[in-house]
Amino acid sequence: MAQKPGIGLFNINNFVCSEPENLVRVAEAAEAAGYDSLWTGEHVVLPDPQAPPSPVAPEGRMLDPAVALTFAAAHTSRVKLGTGIIILPQRNPLVLAKELASVDVLSGGRLLFGVGVGYLKAEFDAIGASLEDRGTRTLEYVEAMRQIWSADKPRYDGRYVSFSGVVANPRPLQQPGPPVIMGGNSKPAYRRSVTHGDGWYGYALDVDATAAALEGLRAAAQRYERPDWLGELEITVTPRGRLDAAKLERFGELGVHRLVIVPRGDDVDAWLRYVEDNAALITS
Repeated sequence: MAQKPGIGLFNINNFVCSEPENLVRVAEAAEAAGYDSLWTGEHVVLPDPQAPPSPVAPEGRMLDPAVALTFAAAHTSRVKLGTGIIILPQRNPLVLAKELASVDVLSGGRLLFGVGVGYLKAEFDAIGASLEDRGTRTLEYVEAMRQIWSADKPRYDGRYVSFSGVVANPRPLQQPGPPVIMGGNSKPAYRRSVTHGDGWYGYALDVDATAAALEGLRAAAQRYERPDWLGELEITVTPRGRLDAAKLERFGELGVHRLVIVPRGDDVDAWLRYVEDNAALITS
């Protein structure tokens, strides 16, 4: 029998939810309706003027993911809190590890650490990060963060980050750290998911594209070794278009564990109606 995917809600830090009172109302409504998770997006800066492939106009409002999820955590008690995604190669891994450990502690162990490598050159240039080696940098950063989160004597000696003789407390409640969910729909992303991820996240995919991505993940699993301690790869997808019961069932038949849907509307009342209207998919 096919599993029924959980339902999460995207954009908890963006647009309508960049206003604190709206974020609280949407987060509380989603938890009360039985949604399993709330997800942020991220762009630290945006190109001005907007130019492809930038997905958002420069006027777009985005709260920092860690700050927004901490605020959401203070007004909820059960729903998981996901970064969908953080552009990891743009960050200092130890500073980010401290921020995310703090979110995990303050939320009672509810954080999901969604990771992406990024793609906007203007953003990388403004931050002073390298676009060319972002994939290998991301993997080192994940390894280094897990070290500082969990090792008795944290130590890492890599190309991009090295440390020893230091600790960082408090550690995340989840050990060896919050689940790492690798985003991206490419062969390198599938490889990173298999070798380093607790899960994989595909954004804006229909059923057929999801099936193709899962085949790509299976091919990567045959080629690259997956550490036993990572366990089963959890599959999260933001579906393209409107979600209905038939589509939910088809995603479940593919083995998708979670679907993260994107609210529609220009004001908080429209978002709240969206949360309510889609709650039937959770209880059906």
